Amino acid sequence: MTLMNTANQLSRDGFFGPITASLDWCEANYQFSYYIAEIANTFSNFFTLFLAIRCARNVSKESLPARYIVGCIGFALVGLGSFAFHASLLYEAQLADELPMIYVSSMSIWLLYDYQPGFNLSSNQTKLQIAALILFDILFTWSYVIYRNPVYHQIVFGSLVISCAIRIAYLLNWSPVRSRIPSDKKQVAASMFTTGALTFTAGFVIWNIDNICCDVLTSWKKAVGWPMAFLFEGHSWWHLLTGLGTYYMFLGIQCNTLCIKDDQRKFTLARQSWLPYIKRLDK
Repeated sequence: MTLMNTANQLSRDGFFGPITASLDWCEANYQFSYYIAEIANTFSNFFTLFLAIRCARNVSKESLPARYIVGCIGFALVGLGSFAFHASLLYEAQLADELPMIYVSSMSIWLLYDYQPGFNLSSNQTKLQIAALILFDILFTWSYVIYRNPVYHQIVFGSLVISCAIRIAYLLNWSPVRSRIPSDKKQVAASMFTTGALTFTAGFVIWNIDNICCDVLTSWKKAVGWPMAFLFEGHSWWHLLTGLGTYYMFLGIQCNTLCIKDDQRKFTLARQSWLPYIKRLDK
């Protein structure tokens, strides 16, 4: 399946040669550079990388469990893969974008299901969960390489994100371990995750508008001219909004799991500039 818009059908090949990816977006290919297929869609990933680096720095500075660093690294890999994908529109780079999305979201589900106290990996339950996580990622990778349908990826990814939302709602409201989380921390975790989910959803809506209304948007771009026309690159807005949404949802997951697996009195929500983060109080 290939999503090919009129704007892209009129575009020329560039440095990376013919398009081999199963997706092509509304932004015209190689319009401004022989070396970069989609300028706006490529460089909008810098925001995701900025958020991932900020997340990793805060986790390290506050001496939070190493599993959160792994999540930040996965977050960064999505941004790097997406950068490569939109710069080249090659299928190999598409996989470097789409597969880490599955890995990060499936890891988030593991974080929410591993509710035993402590962060070591020695318990049989934790080992079994990690084995199931790795097996799922391997099987999905194998199946997606064989069945190159982007809709399949989108359904699996969407299902994982929705599963995270359902799980965190369960942990905060109905689970046996909800008593480990005081009401103020529940509000923080719920607020962070909800803010992220709504931001992510807004990006999803714009992503679909960009796909469906490409011809109209292309005519608007030509009418206003560049650089103002970059504001109509909907897939770039998807990168910005989903990057920010992922950051907030991951923050909600951190708050939730730290309260369940550790002492909630050790942590609080703080802000640095405009971004919130989890601050350790017992360093």
